[in-house]
Amino acid sequence: MERLSVVAAYDRSPLASYPSLTEEAAFAALQRAHSAFADRSAWLTPADRKRVLERLRSLVAERAEALAIQAAREGGKPLVDSRVELQRATNGIECAAAAIARLTGTEVPMGLDAASMGRWAMTYREPRGVVLAISAFNHPFNLLIHQVVTAIAAGCPVLVKPASSTPMSCMSLIELLREAGLPDAWCQPLLVSADLAGKLVADPRVAFLSFVGSARVGWALRSRLAPGSACSLEHGGVAPVIVDETADLRDAVPRLLKGGFYHAGQVCVSVQRIYVHASVRGAFVEDFVAGARKLRVGDPTDSATEVGPLIHPREVERVHEWVGAAKRGGAQVLCGGEPLGETTYAPTVLLNPPDDAMVSTEEVFGPVVCVYDYEDLEVAIGRANAPSSYFQAAVFTQRLDRALDLGRRLHGTTVMINDHTAFRVDWMPFGGHQSSGLGVGGIEHSMRDMTIERMVVFRM
Repeated sequence: MERLSVVAAYDRSPLASYPSLTEEAAFAALQRAHSAFADRSAWLTPADRKRVLERLRSLVAERAEALAIQAAREGGKPLVDSRVELQRATNGIECAAAAIARLTGTEVPMGLDAASMGRWAMTYREPRGVVLAISAFNHPFNLLIHQVVTAIAAGCPVLVKPASSTPMSCMSLIELLREAGLPDAWCQPLLVSADLAGKLVADPRVAFLSFVGSARVGWALRSRLAPGSACSLEHGGVAPVIVDETADLRDAVPRLLKGGFYHAGQVCVSVQRIYVHASVRGAFVEDFVAGARKLRVGDPTDSATEVGPLIHPREVERVHEWVGAAKRGGAQVLCGGEPLGETTYAPTVLLNPPDDAMVSTEEVFGPVVCVYDYEDLEVAIGRANAPSSYFQAAVFTQRLDRALDLGRRLHGTTVMINDHTAFRVDWMPFGGHQSSGLGVGGIEHSMRDMTIERMVVFRM
């Protein structure tokens, strides 16, 4: 039997090994989930779901430090940020449990014409069916709250395929769910290859696909869904920021440093492109580069580490290739620009890379931030909006009229004013469109997507 070996992102030391599922075993798991849903008498009641999630929240809170250390080891997110991830996870579980009571329908007006006289109608929501959740490495525990716990809260059995590099957090969550009283068939792990995951996606017993990962893979999987199956896709962006001449740089610089180098830039809404007005560019660059140079890079389990490793050595090589190409195209490397080891890359600031460079057009997913100067705001808006990604953006300004204007004109399903692009709380709507994704994430929003609205009409 093949096994999935897990290594530490930082030093590549072995952490765990799990048996990979055969195709027969994977489809048997799908059938168990489908059978559990097919028996309406065995559905988990709202009270059942709420009870499980309330118990889960307590268990996660009790073991948060161990779970944070585990996530830091396997995924490389610094411990200081992994602790925040676990706090968010407990909040997310609480949010999902509370939202169960709001999965309701509405009254549909009748008696408005001759045809609808003497009738009364109401809608209600019920679970779609089996959810297949395919997750990513960068938030190995909290992403599962948004994909797995939401499915359970919505009343759906869920199969979960974690990223192959970070399955430990997934296995821990499933153990905790079972300890909290969830029947085994309602949440099962799928440690399978990408090819086998694609075959499962295409099975008509999958009612909903929840995918977090690359656009290339996500859109390809969507094309394989069976007729009638629904999905949500969360990809990434090339997040733009505009810093105008009125911006408070003392406030903007530390926020943009955090948004750009948090988790070594391996965040789907990481700050990547900053357009700074020429009149303040010098001061901004001086402070931003000084801050980037001070960031502590190292072992993610060390509480002092601010920037950890990339998930795999090949990612270090890729990021370095992109930086080299930008440099050859005319970009000035203001700091960084070199690997610090097999798994780490120096926090890097590039000045004025070409607009057609990979670092300007594609998601870097590494600790690289590009700064561009501008004089004409209209030109800056056009450059910021040029990539097809459409996720989160930001503006730093002290002019209310400009904030309101750019809040509507910058490409982004969310535009932050005087904050970095990576801000998120778990109950807000979250996601991209165009190439950046499909559907709206966020705890309660995902729960509604995983249910369908049905109607009953009474003739009286």
